Amino acid sequence: MKQALIIGSTVLDVIIHVTSLPSSQEDLHVEKQTLSLGGCAFNVHHTVDLFKIPTLLCSPVGKGFYGDYVAKELEKRGITPFVRTVDMDNGCCYCYVDPQGERSFLSYHGAEYKFYESFLDSVDISLFDCIYVCGLEIEEDTGSNLVTFLEKNSGLDIYYAPGPRIMSIAEERMNALLALSPILHMNRNELLAYTGSSSIEEGTALLYQKSCNLIVVTDGDKGSYAYDGVELVYSPAVSAETVDTIGAGDSHVGAFIAARKLGHTTGQSLQIANQISAKVVASRGALLPEEDFHWEPGEG
Repeated sequence: MKQALIIGSTVLDVIIHVTSLPSSQEDLHVEKQTLSLGGCAFNVHHTVDLFKIPTLLCSPVGKGFYGDYVAKELEKRGITPFVRTVDMDNGCCYCYVDPQGERSFLSYHGAEYKFYESFLDSVDISLFDCIYVCGLEIEEDTGSNLVTFLEKNSGLDIYYAPGPRIMSIAEERMNALLALSPILHMNRNELLAYTGSSSIEEGTALLYQKSCNLIVVTDGDKGSYAYDGVELVYSPAVSAETVDTIGAGDSHVGAFIAARKLGHTTGQSLQIANQISAKVVASRGALLPEEDFHWEPGEG
């Protein structure tokens, strides 16, 4: 089996549990704080790896306290940093979790979001059959390098998750990505905001005219959908008690990639991804412990 190439960030997640987000000049106490390895690409990589799918994490690691933390945690997991930069700090993500388990992010971007041609040219693309990329990296000033890399390798399956800052991605870059016909993975809010639609049915139909490939849409506890230009496939959510929603979307796309590589249908892949993301929502942080990892292929 060929590998999955996972491109994007690895960061230190500072997970802060609060009763509410502070308003201007307000002073609130933090209920609990934990540190964890995170970042969209690392979260996706972690999930794909749970399925024993071969992967390469293409994620630069910067210097400084955050970079040292990330490098040490990767090494504990047997992962050699793809490249270690010496001229820029690694960033981190402050994840604020409210009593309902919903999260808000404040991100400090560093070297982990910067992708240069020299990094990407070192990848032996013959080893891979699919690529994952996130919109946060596309938005960066070096995002054009990623677009060029994807254009050179458009024969592979490209999984593109534009992310919560979808409306901040330059129109030219977004159009260049869509022209490559990627498999899109997004949540309901992202889809409706980008397409200006009022429903998933309308939004996927409009977006498909630009992407001409499968569109996967998650809708929280209502389940998930996949549109192939003809049929909108629906998979109901798996019931879970919400601890926090950090990494729910990342785990969903990671599980969907893995399920498809294992030969499952679109409907089955949605069901499997729903199962895994439900387990992540029911646990603390973005990373599902290996002992909690199990799934059923279901129907579809």
